[in-house]
Amino acid sequence: MTGLRYVYAVCRPLGAPLQADLGGVAGDPPRLLAHHGLIAVLSHVPERDFAEEPLRDHRADRSWLLETARSHQQVVDALTAVTTPLPLRPATVFPDDSAVRVMVQRHEDDFRDTLERLDGRVEWGVRVYDDTGGGPGETDEAREIHDFADRLHRTLTAHADDVRLSPPRITAPPNRPQSVLDGAYLVPRARSEEFVEAVHRAEGEVPGARVELAGPWAAYSFADVGDLS
Repeated sequence: MTGLRYVYAVCRPLGAPLQADLGGVAGDPPRLLAHHGLIAVLSHVPERDFAEEPLRDHRADRSWLLETARSHQQVVDALTAVTTPLPLRPATVFPDDSAVRVMVQRHEDDFRDTLERLDGRVEWGVRVYDDTGGGPGETDEAREIHDFADRLHRTLTAHADDVRLSPPRITAPPNRPQSVLDGAYLVPRARSEEFVEAVHRAEGEVPGARVELAGPWAAYSFADVGDLS
């Protein structure tokens, strides 16, 4: 089949097959390209949408971007169910299989090191919002929520192998709650149940503090992979 190669992730050889009815970006089911003991998971995509110029034009098309991101995530989620993938950025595209092999070979050592570090681990996202409407530290309630978020973060860090924190939003749009904690936690699958239980125990502990848990995901925040195209 002609077309460009859209690469979702790099992983080790799969221990189980991907689901048979799995779709991919632009409707093409993903396939596996092996090189030096690593697997690039890719689909064929049309040049009319994914060559450099049309892809740049599509970045202003929100519905197209959302559909592409949804299909990309669907494949990465399916991989996460059977292996530990190293997810690449959406719209990482190469001209042909040979170019994909060159990319894998060029970054082979980094891929292997990262896959070793991520093996058997997933990413969980935790956010704490201040629903009281007060600014940081402006009220006793706001200070209590910030202290709660700090305690929760320390508790969750004890269950995680690595953490990435995004700066809390100091200001928020009108009528929108402020984020006090925005963390990504790299958690071994074997400790994920304990991690989730720790989050749930914290829910409702402090009035006005809303806790949101998301995941488990492939470890995007810990992949440390830039633009490889």
